[in-house]
Amino acid sequence: MSTETSPKISLQDVHKSFGQRHVLNGINLEINQSEVIAFIGSSGSGKSTLLRCINLLESIDDGAILLDGVDISEPGLNPDPYRRRIGMVFQNFNLFPHMTVIENIALAPRKVLGQSKKEAHDHARELIARLGLSDRADGYPDQLSGGQQQRVAIARSLAMNPEVMLLDEITSALDPELVGEVLDVVRELKSNGMTMLLATHEMGFAREISDRVCFLHQGQVLECAPPSEFFSQPKHERTQQFLQRVTDAGRL
Repeated sequence: MSTETSPKISLQDVHKSFGQRHVLNGINLEINQSEVIAFIGSSGSGKSTLLRCINLLESIDDGAILLDGVDISEPGLNPDPYRRRIGMVFQNFNLFPHMTVIENIALAPRKVLGQSKKEAHDHARELIARLGLSDRADGYPDQLSGGQQQRVAIARSLAMNPEVMLLDEITSALDPELVGEVLDVVRELKSNGMTMLLATHEMGFAREISDRVCFLHQGQVLECAPPSEFFSQPKHERTQQFLQRVTDAGRL
């Protein structure tokens, strides 16, 4: 099969347990190049664990995770070369408080990619400008708002030139008025063709930004469909119940 028609990421019967708790229970899904997939579901449904497994931060118990047709979940495989190709942004910003914005962004390209200080800083300044933070380049994280810190965290991931971005509840730690500025960045990434998988509670944004919305329940993908179909004609009874609760809460 040619790489032009192969999925960018393929999840094949993926299982993951923590002790007696079966968190991922046979996930099967294919994600194409430049596709944006939104994972929604109740807390504990497996969304964040799934993203962490794709980024090889957690090892899976069974099944396979393929990146461009290569099984990156194979036991004993060095994860580092593949992890560099997959950027991840967490709900907590995880910035180094003793480093400036530009130093936070340039660190990994210097240490991991072997870029010179000038090269890394030049690229970091380009990203900072792109994300509207040029006046904050030499500031420290505690001098930034939550939305600005999250944009720095996104820039830090982009500095590694990833092929795929994983976004784990990136707005959940933000005040409501700061959510929009972070989601604007995600819109820009989509317009530039970035393959993205995002776990989110922002239903309106999932409907706007994604090519497909996937509903996770008890570690399984119960339903996955384009947003227009998913939100207007959910097929699975559990999906219908979830969306009704979301609607009743005024979040959709």
